[in-house]
Amino acid sequence: MDLGNRRGVITGAGSGIGRALAIEFGRRGGSLLLVGRHTDTLAETAELVARVGGTAETLALDVTAPDAADRITAVASERGPIDLLVNNAGNVRAGRLDAIPESDVHAMIDLNLTAPILLTRAMLPSLRATATERGSVILNVSSGIALVGMPFYTVYAATKSGVAHFGEALRRELHGSGVHVATAYPGATATPMMESSTAGEDLGFGRRPVDEVVADILTALEAGEHEINTALLSRRRMQELNVSDPLAVDAALAPRLEALEEAVRNHRSI
Repeated sequence: MDLGNRRGVITGAGSGIGRALAIEFGRRGGSLLLVGRHTDTLAETAELVARVGGTAETLALDVTAPDAADRITAVASERGPIDLLVNNAGNVRAGRLDAIPESDVHAMIDLNLTAPILLTRAMLPSLRATATERGSVILNVSSGIALVGMPFYTVYAATKSGVAHFGEALRRELHGSGVHVATAYPGATATPMMESSTAGEDLGFGRRPVDEVVADILTALEAGEHEINTALLSRRRMQELNVSDPLAVDAALAPRLEALEEAVRNHRSI
């Protein structure tokens, strides 16, 4: 798949995986609308995109706002044809389910699941219209936790699993349309979103550099892949075991539950 000179939208573009994806699409000549909550971080990303040869405009907006999907689509359409949508914005709140405030539950569902569905719905006519030329791309950023539901991430796992199955169902719905729907499953990645967690490799949360993760995503997209797993080998083994013997994963995690709960008790990016 040719990812050069793509025109479209990246949400959560102010930092982390969203910023790194914006830079790489910019390096390939992309013309991007960068969406996020903070004007200053978006401006920094736009400057980085320009440095590598791309162009970018910014839209400071909470993508969970009632009219966000329509506003983003309108601004993006004013810039010309759209053949790229990256649903990357996300948040997390870890901890025991009964200790997570109801407001944080809604915040994760609204941003991680509802917002990408509504934005995709709003932008789909434009993405279909350009698909006949060289194909359009929808990239949904899920999580490795969608493949192995980890304790103390119940709501986050539910939202990221929802994103994964949304992408799978949409891919089948759009079969033959020229719209390429891909889902990325990053494992723990060294981004600002992970800074409040102290869980490391010993607890199954070994972190990869964000540039490596994004390089894997772009390589897989260029190869035409639909399901893109960037997890470390140790986590992939757990994912495979979870398919064949999920109770064995339960047993493996059980001795480390107390340590894991302590390590992630302050993991919050909302």
